Amino acid sequence: MQKTVIATLLATCSASVALAAANPFSDVPRGHWAYDAVAQLARDGVINGYGDASFRGDRNITRYEMAQMVAKAMAKNPKGADKALVDKLAAEFRDELDNLGVRVAKLEKHADMVKWEGYLRYTYGSERHDYNGNSAKENSDQLLLRLEPKMEVNKNWTIHTRLDASTNMKTDESGNIKLKRAYAEGNYGNFNLKFGKIGLYTNERGLIFDDEFSGGEIGVSSKDKKFRASLMAGRINVSDSRLYVVSNRVLRAARPINNRDDYFNDKAANFLGVNLQYGGKKGFFGGLAYYRLTGNIFLMTDKGTANNDKANIWSANLGYRFDKNFALWGAYARNTNGKDSTVFNGEDKSWQVEADYKGADYKNKGTWGAYLAYRRYGATTSLFPTTDGVGWGQKGVEIGARFVPLKNVLVTGKYFQGSDTLYSGNNDAKKLFGRIELFF
Repeated sequence: MQKTVIATLLATCSASVALAAANPFSDVPRGHWAYDAVAQLARDGVINGYGDASFRGDRNITRYEMAQMVAKAMAKNPKGADKALVDKLAAEFRDELDNLGVRVAKLEKHADMVKWEGYLRYTYGSERHDYNGNSAKENSDQLLLRLEPKMEVNKNWTIHTRLDASTNMKTDESGNIKLKRAYAEGNYGNFNLKFGKIGLYTNERGLIFDDEFSGGEIGVSSKDKKFRASLMAGRINVSDSRLYVVSNRVLRAARPINNRDDYFNDKAANFLGVNLQYGGKKGFFGGLAYYRLTGNIFLMTDKGTANNDKANIWSANLGYRFDKNFALWGAYARNTNGKDSTVFNGEDKSWQVEADYKGADYKNKGTWGAYLAYRRYGATTSLFPTTDGVGWGQKGVEIGARFVPLKNVLVTGKYFQGSDTLYSGNNDAKKLFGRIELFF
């Protein structure tokens, strides 16, 4: 059936190949080799016709229309054999693509103003904590549906959003749909702008931030993309952070009832960040960063300053990519306002070192990757870290792997063993983490 439909698409009138090259509106001749190429790309889902997921068979197709289809296929950045076919088609119809490039590019860019992506994710976690012979165990069983629509405004500006809907599989309780991110992004060559509710995952790779903030970001990169600098400013919600919960509990117990609420009514902190990063696909890479946060959450982080309400965090990262398969890197961070804390003494430093082997790409079946790491999350420095393995106020060894058994299916496993650094004595901590994600 598909072959018949495509054959109708490629049916021609009487124009010769020579005349076709001169006239972009002449028909593609019957028996042209592009027939097999289009058929294969259609089977692979690279070519989707005129935008309605079907080919029209009510009239012949011209070289101009073929150029439109080739432009769409090129925009999808196919790989392997499909890329070879698209490159061959692009060479065949290069005159049409060149002469009509503006019209084709505009048609392709505005063909789909809204693009929907996302995934369904199941996560299992099992944590165990030992405090001087007393054990505590907690399991989590979560299902998450994440939608990430992207909307084109014009050739420079795009709107990005993230919507999460979750279910606790243990209690069968579902949370409300949450708008996690919503921001506009503008790209002008090597200059980038963002404003709104923006993702916050900085150069330290989850050591300090793996969250969102409300505000703006300005970024600039070199022509070869090896150097990038960014400036971020805004507000970050701290009410869900472990630092907020623990500080709130301690301070509320210590303050008179008529004054204690003054300290934690503000559930957001002012945020400023500067990132500098250098590195390519191979060799050395590294960077420096500075973050300043101001809010009542930090009142318990430094006993040396009675009215301290700030965190000043400096960080550095350095690594080396030996080849496409192996990399070794590390990151260090310190909150200079977190020393000698009344509650979090010794928690002003964070670091991690990791060895990576290969990597999993959920679009490519059979790809996989593994890593071995040692992490230390200081409670006043790792404010919103990645906690799939090691958690806030913990240190220890973490090992993990990711595998793609089927296209668009990603399986992740992690294991952490170490200790809780906020407590003295025997305080072992362990965590088993597993996740399955189905992308669409």
